[in-house]
Amino acid sequence: MGRIVISENVSLDGVIEIAPEEGDGRFGGWFDWMGDEDRAAWAETEAAEAMGAEALLMGRGSYEYFIARGWPSRTGAWADRLRALPKHVVSSTLEDLGWENTTVLGGDPVHEIATLKQKVDGDIIVYASGRLVPALIEHDLADELRLLVFPFVLGAGQRLFGATSAKKPMRLAETRMVGDGMPLLTYRTVRETA
Repeated sequence: MGRIVISENVSLDGVIEIAPEEGDGRFGGWFDWMGDEDRAAWAETEAAEAMGAEALLMGRGSYEYFIARGWPSRTGAWADRLRALPKHVVSSTLEDLGWENTTVLGGDPVHEIATLKQKVDGDIIVYASGRLVPALIEHDLADELRLLVFPFVLGAGQRLFGATSAKKPMRLAETRMVGDGMPLLTYRTVRETA
């Protein structure tokens, strides 16, 4: 059975808008504030995560974000791995599949993702999907949450977490530093038993 692993870059106060064109544009761009050494450490961490994955799960917006940044034609081990991984995109409108090994999950997303978890043996990585991630958490489909925390307080912007219908217990499983000041926090979902 697969595990849904949410992998997010977040500001210290939980903002996930990393590019200037996201949201209303006032809070994006902070991703570019890291220095070269931190960027190299970040890239190494992300590449290692991809190497250990069995599939990617994205919302349509995140998929288009990767396409717009040229990932289908990039070179190197990380890009090669992302290209080779099966990519599953939750969307009712996506028609242009610009990246090989991509499948659109239409219909009921909760059912489609639960079925995907049954089919994949290993980690299914979810990158930066502002609408998909809250739905995964709300419907208890997420198994692990990896937060790479950037040392900036932005004060506003789209945040990772919104309202949920009930508490969603998580347990801190691991912490480690990436670069010169970015903690990578790994939480696992606590499944409550009756």
